[in-house]
Amino acid sequence: MPSKSRLVLIDDHAVFRDGLAMIIQREADLSVVGQYEDGATALKEIVALKPEMAIVDISMEGLSGIDLTRSLRAKLPSLRILVLSMHKEFLYAERALRAGANGYIMKQESGKTLMAAIRHIVKGGTYVSEAVKELMLQSVRGPDSKTSVSLVGRLSDRELEIFQLIAKGQGTRQMADALNLSTRTVETHREHIREKLSLKNTFELIQCAVEWSVSKHP
Repeated sequence: MPSKSRLVLIDDHAVFRDGLAMIIQREADLSVVGQYEDGATALKEIVALKPEMAIVDISMEGLSGIDLTRSLRAKLPSLRILVLSMHKEFLYAERALRAGANGYIMKQESGKTLMAAIRHIVKGGTYVSEAVKELMLQSVRGPDSKTSVSLVGRLSDRELEIFQLIAKGQGTRQMADALNLSTRTVETHREHIREKLSLKNTFELIQCAVEWSVSKHP
């Protein structure tokens, strides 16, 4: 019998995680050897498991998928990492790859596509959709500075998180609690966002965040 590739799953939605594990375990060449609901626990225990690959949810409480990917890459340079997300690819795919991921796929994809992505990455490849490839080519060509892709690209990962929460109507205290930051740090990030996007005041910042969110998530 050929050896199975050993995978760990890191996702704070237990039902989705268990369902994904069940699908993977049916495959003759893949095996789930660990499941975690948070990145901090995964970081502590994953070394002992020696998996070939980690499948990481991008949106988790505490340590985000992007931060976890960056930490995993530093701790386990040979580990293959696939980021799995509900978020549109244009929003996080390039950021995930820059953090050290070997692929990015949306949770809405079919099981067949997911299995193909997993096997491609385990064998040493990189997986992104055709849409992401086109976005990356546009970035290399030098996109119009007024496009939404360019707008998102000006913000750091943390600033983007806060920008999204602003669009949802969350106040400074809510954002601080959600991201485990101080209110002062959140305010500093808000100010940096406003400066990067050349917005005059808080009203314009909120308006920009809401308009951007609506345009990309109709």
